[in-house]
Amino acid sequence: MATNGSKTNGTTSRSRTGIKVIVVGAGFGGLGAAIECHRQGHNVEIYEAFPELKQLGDIISFGPNAGRIFYRWADGEIVRRMRPLSIDLTKYGFNIHKYDTGEIVINQPTPKYSVEAPNFNGHRGELHEVVFNYARDDLGIPRNRISTYFEDENESGIVLETGTKVSADVVIAADGVRSKARKTVLGYEDKPKSSGYAVWRAWFPNKDMIADPLTAQFCENGDTFNGWIGPDMHFLFSTIKNGSDCCWVLTHPDEHDIDESWSFPGKLSEVKEAIKDWDPMCTRIVSKTPEEMLVDWKLVYRDPLPTWVSPKARILLLGDSAHPFLPTSAQGATQALEDGVCIAVCLRRGGKENVPTSVRAHEKIRYERVRATQKTGESTRDMWHKTDWAKVKENPEIIQFPRQDWIFDFDTEKNAEEMYDGVVEGLSEV
Repeated sequence: MATNGSKTNGTTSRSRTGIKVIVVGAGFGGLGAAIECHRQGHNVEIYEAFPELKQLGDIISFGPNAGRIFYRWADGEIVRRMRPLSIDLTKYGFNIHKYDTGEIVINQPTPKYSVEAPNFNGHRGELHEVVFNYARDDLGIPRNRISTYFEDENESGIVLETGTKVSADVVIAADGVRSKARKTVLGYEDKPKSSGYAVWRAWFPNKDMIADPLTAQFCENGDTFNGWIGPDMHFLFSTIKNGSDCCWVLTHPDEHDIDESWSFPGKLSEVKEAIKDWDPMCTRIVSKTPEEMLVDWKLVYRDPLPTWVSPKARILLLGDSAHPFLPTSAQGATQALEDGVCIAVCLRRGGKENVPTSVRAHEKIRYERVRATQKTGESTRDMWHKTDWAKVKENPEIIQFPRQDWIFDFDTEKNAEEMYDGVVEGLSEV
């Protein structure tokens, strides 16, 4: 760990606060929270259950509001590592097709973002590895399963499955949609529900795509992004790394029981049946997919929780454990990163003697922004799945993927710094 004023991997550390933070979960949200807490001068320990990184996956998106966070890590080195792993659509844009005819209704240009606030779209496993390795080099990431959480007026902590008890000033539970901390925070079991949708998703090399003259076009002209929009489904297909890798996701209605699992091996026959009346190009792309690379992933949902903060305010839910997002928001991981920045700033501003106040201030600063951003996943999905094609013919721009300035232009570190004192004053008046 860095000492006062020193540098670690190019990131200047602030003076140490003496606040010990335990982060549970080494996904993007947990890693981001740990890195940001370290940046703000706190002492951080990360706990992760899985013995190795998961490599299966599909494309993940980080808007410029996330790029602004990444850019501040290691003097921009993390951004430089992520760029070659990410899609470049500055020339191609996003082609939106009508599901049955295949016609391109509109090409949505890719906006230019500043160097300090880049956007990234790439394989979630590869981008995760960049962030994971950076956090591991600074902080270390022991592999331990959590049995339970605890807190009192003076501390909180975790009990490992080995029985070992680990205490801290605050625990950040970034352990996903089935977080064990949620019961401690809420006082009751709150199980995730099905959103009514799942995604088939796949990532595979371009070998068979290149061999077919009708699909080779997607792999021989750099990176591409195409979407077919239809009733109650949408199919998004990308080529990446100059066309060498292919990935697609197909959002479809889902009736599996949430208690079974949220992930199933995918079957190409089911995908082809679902899109049998769609543009034949969709089936042609799906046919190039190795079945072992296909996953059927349930999109779980939960109503907005009444609070993310435990009764003593020493345990905080972060990311998916507090607010799972639908993929159509393209903001789930980014909002988890914003959470991590905000709590790190609040803890530093409040100091070691005021951890519960800082945790509550974080929730006040973040809650409404997260809820509003969460809703964009539903609104975008419904806009695509219930498209009025007559209206689209009159104005094709209404079917474009929304890119709201209020989401993308946001600087969560600056916002937390500016809002902290006022929010704390409001808390003291309650």
